[in-house]
Amino acid sequence: MTISCLGGPMGRTVMPFSSVLEEERERWKGFRQALSKEDREAFDRLFDRAKFHTHASVYMAHAWPLETILLSICLEHEKMLNDILSKLKET
Repeated sequence: MTISCLGGPMGRTVMPFSSVLEEERERWKGFRQALSKEDREAFDRLFDRAKFHTHASVYMAHAWPLETILLSICLEHEKMLNDILSKLKET
C-alpha cells in the first residue's frame, strides 16, 4: 500500500488497460486454441478492435474487464454496420 504525504493510504493503483486487455486475452487462450484457424483470426480481430477504446476503458476500472472489452467490440461493430448501411443506401 502507498502512503500519501498526509500519512493516510492512497487509492489503489490501477493496472494499465492495455495490460488488462492482454491478461483477458491470455485467459481465453484455451478457448482460442480450440477454434478453427478462421475463427482464431476473427477472435484476434475482436480483441484488436477493443484496443481502439483503451482510453475510454480506463474510466471503467472494475472487477469485470471483459464487460468493457465486449462493449468496445460492440461499438466497433456498430460503427461498421452503420458504415455498411450508409453505403447500401447510396446505391
